[in-house]
Amino acid sequence: MDVAAQIDERNHAGGGEPPAPPPTSDKRARRLRVLRILRNVAIGAVLALFAAWLVLFITKGRFLKHPFESMASSAAGRQVQVGGEFQLYFAPFRIKFLAEDLSIANPEWAGRPRMFAARHIEARIAPLSLLFGRRHVPMLDLQGGALDLEWDKTHKRNTWTFGSGEGGKPFEFPRIDRATLSDTRIRYLDPQMPLVADLVVDPVTAIDARIGKAVALRGDGTLRKTPFRLSARLLSPDETVDRGRNALELTAWAANNRMDVSGTLPSLAEFEGVPLKVRAQGRDLSELLAIIDVAIPQTRRYALKAQMVKDEATYRFTGMTGTFGQSDLRGTLTVKNAERLRLDAQLATRRLDIVDAAPFIGYNPDIVAAKGAVAAAAATGAGSQRVLPDAALPIGTMQRFDAGLDWKIGAIRSRSVPVQNIALKLSLERGRLALSPLTFSMARGDVASDLIFDTRQRPSAVSYDIRLKPTPMGRLLAGYGVEESGTTGTIGGRIKLEGRGDTIHDSLASASGRIAFVMPRGTFWTRNVQLAELDLGTFASKMFEGKLKEPVQLNCGLVAFTVRGGTAAADPILIDTSKNVITGRGGFSFGTEALDLAFRADGKKFSLFSGQSPVGIGGRFAKPSLDVISPQLLGRAGVGLGLAVAATPVAGLLAFVDVGDAKSAACGPVLAGATAKAQRTTKGKPRDDVGSGRAGKIR
Repeated sequence: MDVAAQIDERNHAGGGEPPAPPPTSDKRARRLRVLRILRNVAIGAVLALFAAWLVLFITKGRFLKHPFESMASSAAGRQVQVGGEFQLYFAPFRIKFLAEDLSIANPEWAGRPRMFAARHIEARIAPLSLLFGRRHVPMLDLQGGALDLEWDKTHKRNTWTFGSGEGGKPFEFPRIDRATLSDTRIRYLDPQMPLVADLVVDPVTAIDARIGKAVALRGDGTLRKTPFRLSARLLSPDETVDRGRNALELTAWAANNRMDVSGTLPSLAEFEGVPLKVRAQGRDLSELLAIIDVAIPQTRRYALKAQMVKDEATYRFTGMTGTFGQSDLRGTLTVKNAERLRLDAQLATRRLDIVDAAPFIGYNPDIVAAKGAVAAAAATGAGSQRVLPDAALPIGTMQRFDAGLDWKIGAIRSRSVPVQNIALKLSLERGRLALSPLTFSMARGDVASDLIFDTRQRPSAVSYDIRLKPTPMGRLLAGYGVEESGTTGTIGGRIKLEGRGDTIHDSLASASGRIAFVMPRGTFWTRNVQLAELDLGTFASKMFEGKLKEPVQLNCGLVAFTVRGGTAAADPILIDTSKNVITGRGGFSFGTEALDLAFRADGKKFSLFSGQSPVGIGGRFAKPSLDVISPQLLGRAGVGLGLAVAATPVAGLLAFVDVGDAKSAACGPVLAGATAKAQRTTKGKPRDDVGSGRAGKIR
């Protein structure tokens, strides 16, 4: 007997308790019991899962329809309904989901009741992908799908971000191995632009996660209030479903314009901060910008390209290049689609065709190119034989958006207008349009102007302030047949007018102010002065002597008009040369565009053959007429004929004798641009031959 047994025997003999079992045996027993419990639980779980799988497989999970609707609605924060057949079960290890007439409601703020609807949707889903990593859908069959993608007015919520919708998350596509899509429609609404697009996706079939060809969609819609249609292609659909590149091409047509957009998107519904290539072309750029309620002058056919980046409500177009008509254009454009639309542009043009510049004063450039300025003016509503356009300012549109423009133009392409180095700063603020400053160089002279069109006043308050620095007249008039050689005279001046009207014609027809052009000392061809004086004898002698280019000294000159109610009266016209004094009377009307001017040249020296009668300029702006056979000249001819008959032929010449008593002008008031009342002779006496600054009614 061992020691343990002896001790046990003594304990019993002494009436003590039996000894406790060894500790190691108790632990082993407990482990065995736990293992048996776990085994039974596992077996029970497997049996339960198998039973559940078997029940689901046999019943196809149809009885889970209402629990699915309840759980999905709770998770999405909106109502989910299945109107027809429903299946949800393991087949055998993938989750099979089938639903007919499935719909997911939109949030309450959306304009339509449903965010998603499908006539039939069937899918195989990898179970673990619902818990970990990217969702995996081995098979998808979607028929009659309709997707509503909508932003709210603040552009902070969208319909496809579940829950509160805050943050506007982009779409996240699952990995799809095989897919069939048919009769699928997508609606996209962005009220901030506002933009509405209804799209149809062409049928898609994908096998082994490869679609293999571009996915195309087409549709139509409205941008602001302009209808459009579009066609788009997803060039990399296989990479798209794999969360890779989303290479997109889109073409849209609207209001006689075509726009092409291409680029790579991070997701199909994400455009923020993504550089996209944009091309636009059409018959008139103003028609394109009118889509977003922006008014610009009409253009001829245009073609532009740029890179566009969207940053919330701001669209930036950089690297813009292209043409409109026969002119080039490059620069940048920023469009901010906030509470009040605003455009800002920095543009540059190397050569601006004179026809392409016609719309800036209201002419249709195509009519100007084909038929001329008079026909273009008539097309604006102007009367017959008028050149001032009568096209109304787009008052309503001008008051709906703001703009800033800095435009530099190298030169005007024209045979008769030597204009270059144009710099224009434009500001449009709540209906007040300011072209200030507008500067350019003309025949080695500079013009600076400030033009204001304030449409907030009715009718519009318009002011013109145009300043011409001293400019060589020889080069200025070279395009009209005047040669530079022998002419050193210059001219400078200012036009300052204020009027009321919603067209250029109306604002000038009501204008008041002053027009003055000053000519300081210089030289002219003898031919020019003699023709103005109609000094036939001197002109003939110079012609036969070959001295037509002999310079004549210009002492000073002033051509000025006082404008009242759209009628300009000479105030004064006074040109003093070394040989004669030229004066003028009459005026013109901005309202009727009629001209009624008479110029007279009196010689300072004796001349035998001198007409000494006014040269009249009449007609209209569009077609002025020169009247050199005036009643005074005919009267002299009659007197001369009478003297020749009554006396001798030599006596007949006396009627054309100029005794050379012209009063020289004091150049001080002339060079100061003073009115007729302030003009003096060189002896300080008031002049009585330069008019009063008032003209009668000019028809």
